[in-house]
Amino acid sequence: MDKYRSLHGLPELAGVATFAGAAGPGIGVQECVDRLKCFHYALQRTWQVLLTRIACEPIYELKMGYSYHAHLIAEHITLLRDRVAELRHPPLRLHRVPDQNLQVLFDEIRNAPDCGMVMEGLYRVALPALRESMKEYSEDTNPLTDAPSLRLLRVILQELEEMIGWGEASCKALEEAVSGPHEDLQEWREELKGWLAAAGGLAATREPVAAPNPRYSSEEFVYDSTPKRDERFPDPYNMGVHAEEFLHDSSFESRDKVFMMFFKRLREIDVPEMMASILYETVTGKGEEEGSKKPWGFYRDMTRQLWDEARHAMMGEVGFARSGVNWPATVRVNSTWSKGLNQQLTPRERHAVLWFIEQGLMSKTGKRFEWELGTDSGDVFSELIQDFDWADEVLHARIGREWYVKDFETTEAAAEYGNACWNKVVSEWEKWKEEGLTEHHNWWPDLYREVCKNRGEEPDPRVVAYDRSYAETRADLQKIDSDS
Repeated sequence: MDKYRSLHGLPELAGVATFAGAAGPGIGVQECVDRLKCFHYALQRTWQVLLTRIACEPIYELKMGYSYHAHLIAEHITLLRDRVAELRHPPLRLHRVPDQNLQVLFDEIRNAPDCGMVMEGLYRVALPALRESMKEYSEDTNPLTDAPSLRLLRVILQELEEMIGWGEASCKALEEAVSGPHEDLQEWREELKGWLAAAGGLAATREPVAAPNPRYSSEEFVYDSTPKRDERFPDPYNMGVHAEEFLHDSSFESRDKVFMMFFKRLREIDVPEMMASILYETVTGKGEEEGSKKPWGFYRDMTRQLWDEARHAMMGEVGFARSGVNWPATVRVNSTWSKGLNQQLTPRERHAVLWFIEQGLMSKTGKRFEWELGTDSGDVFSELIQDFDWADEVLHARIGREWYVKDFETTEAAAEYGNACWNKVVSEWEKWKEEGLTEHHNWWPDLYREVCKNRGEEPDPRVVAYDRSYAETRADLQKIDSDS
């Protein structure tokens, strides 16, 4: 081996490995599969934990981070499933628990009572343990015989590092916000590491030790799908400004309409809140009997859409920020849509409403109209985000055709069912006002005046006077049944 050389000194073995490395030992196919299945289990459980927190987590930045990481992890799960299938093992029974102590580890994190403990468990224990186990795999396997696994692990490890970095920064920020770390976090972290040690490490490559006592996992987990928001969302029942009617009123200028579109984008925070409930209740079989039969592709695609909708919300946030608008002081972003769907409809019915809305956005008055409006406004950022928003919605319509429409005989039947499901969600506009939950304050004049102040212009009285609410019509401009 020492005397063997490539021709002309060219890089050997396609650059995948050195001769010495490729000629060395490695782990066999069965052990590779066993470890990859452990990685898959850890990612699957992390994905589920994130889904449980997207709706009920009040802090907007964490909600967005969880949405992004759920998408990344769904992609990682897909890579591992495909690789296991290439190693003489069909991707069946991947849901099996590799070790009961690993199950308790993730049950403890899922059942933790507050955000700080969940963050500690995921980003300072579980994901770092997964990272180290993947690095150990990369060192143990043969770089030539198992090159496909190493390639996908490089992809996953890079994104794991980014997730862990975000989590660590978030944990520190939360600790500073409450004047120091949670007094119980150190003990909690050690308990979780104890469950890892009891499993022999995340991939069972070490000798197991005695397990600690369960803290939270002995209690049955109760999923909370009720959307919650932080202090920047002080009026979550407010439906006092009908964005769509303003956008479709040709008497108003496009350059003013872009700020209503920023509101619409930011309001899309409610879509991940709703989609997370579809995914979690379906994958755990809590929603409907047929839920457990969904193939993995459904979860991967729907988690991608969930992340896209979170991105759209952040596009609106950036739109306000770059325009110098202090949106928390003026704009009232509600959560009534996600709240209504999560509490009143089944997962399948929620999906029906989602697709029905997405399908409506494919018309000339939908996403194309919003892109044209952004282009006409002269605001290059508005044009840009609506360009990508439109592209995303085309993808989402395809996802809907793949995972929703095909269950019906015709597209028309799918649309009728979606519309009927949306009509089932009772709008309690007057009741919320009577109960003191909201005044349905018309915040648009305040936002518009701030925009004009930043422009150095006098407000147009006609624009200031806009005062249409969602009391009588839905976002698709259809009349609300007064008997609902």
